[in-house]
Amino acid sequence: MIKIYHNPRCRKSREGLAVLQDAKVKFEIIKYLDTPPSAVELKEILKKIGIKPLELVRTKEAIWKEKFKGKELSDAEIIKAMVRFPKLIERPIVVNATKAILGRPAELIRDII
Repeated sequence: MIKIYHNPRCRKSREGLAVLQDAKVKFEIIKYLDTPPSAVELKEILKKIGIKPLELVRTKEAIWKEKFKGKELSDAEIIKAMVRFPKLIERPIVVNATKAILGRPAELIRDII
């Protein structure tokens, strides 16, 4: 089943949700700020997208700037930061059985439906 890691307050995330709704496919909404992904889940998402952890971080967020900017962090430390502070995770992320995509722009989501 398709999953969308969604933040209802984010316009880009709402646009991604609309793509799934318009496609009339079954999907699960995961409000990741309420139910953050574990480190294992994030590693799996990163593997399916094919990017490094830092590429999934919202580096303009105040939390990143205050706590992490300018520091030499390993991939594991970046993942740990996203687990601890899920607001740092870029959105929306859409995942199917074999692939994942960062839905920016939202039209990219059609590639994995």
